[in-house]
Amino acid sequence: MSVTNWFEDRRKFGGLIGAFPEEATRGSISNEKGRERRISINTNRGLRTRCDNCGNMLYVKFLRQNRSVCEECGYHLPMNSMERVELSIDRNTWIPMDEDMITRDVLDFFDEDSYQNRLAISQEKTGLTDAAQTGIGYLNGTPIALGVMDFHFMGGSMGSVVGEKITRLIEYAADKSLPLVLICASGGARMQEGTLSLMQMAKISSVLQIHQVQKKLLHISILTYPTTGGVTASFGMLGDIIIAESKAYTAFAGKRVIEQTSRQKIPEGFQAAESLFDNGLLDLIIPRNLSKGVLGEISELHTSAPYKID
Repeated sequence: MSVTNWFEDRRKFGGLIGAFPEEATRGSISNEKGRERRISINTNRGLRTRCDNCGNMLYVKFLRQNRSVCEECGYHLPMNSMERVELSIDRNTWIPMDEDMITRDVLDFFDEDSYQNRLAISQEKTGLTDAAQTGIGYLNGTPIALGVMDFHFMGGSMGSVVGEKITRLIEYAADKSLPLVLICASGGARMQEGTLSLMQMAKISSVLQIHQVQKKLLHISILTYPTTGGVTASFGMLGDIIIAESKAYTAFAGKRVIEQTSRQKIPEGFQAAESLFDNGLLDLIIPRNLSKGVLGEISELHTSAPYKID
């Protein structure tokens, strides 16, 4: 059983889906069929699901209304990328970018299954072309550049398309002087693309330097469960402000790898958001239902700051 299938079996609920594409800033969809396309996921997964933390049975309908937060213990269950978009910006303001960008299997990669087949399965399951959505939205009436990763698409792994979409988003944000919000949920670089996937770390980091240092614009990074590997090692930890959800697993290497390499026992919860916050690696841990309000306040404060370095 693959890791993706294991997560699928663990979580028996679907997500609220509905994109509102009006006009893509880049990669504009010109034909009416493209404009009418809506992202969808099969939601026929039963009426109830079990919380991964406390084991309590939850009604899927109420769970969606509660933004996938367990009403018993407050544990934050996974969300898909469209749910994240709708949670983060004003309703019906999402303008997607580069929706039709697709990956090419330049290495003809094959393990238990071909890379092309894995892509096709993920595309059919999620309705996405790859593991990230990027676009422009309005936060309390103010435009922002927003990038959201989707763990349901091949574990949110970062390949060439994900790297290029995020790079173009940052370039657009720098050109239009927009604040940038990147919501991370990833298993790291995509092994099926080899070195090409690793190159995305440097590419994204270099354009972030232009956005943050040269343009002096705001970059907020939001870490969700899980954020690991190359995403953690690049833009995930390069935010001017780094925010995490409660108990978000954040790491470069997993616990087992660290223990085998260092030959030391790692304490439980060592890579949870609360531990990282205690050790100064995070700025905030916020509940999911407060995230939009917090983003709005930070963005407003940065915009109205009376002092900026020249």
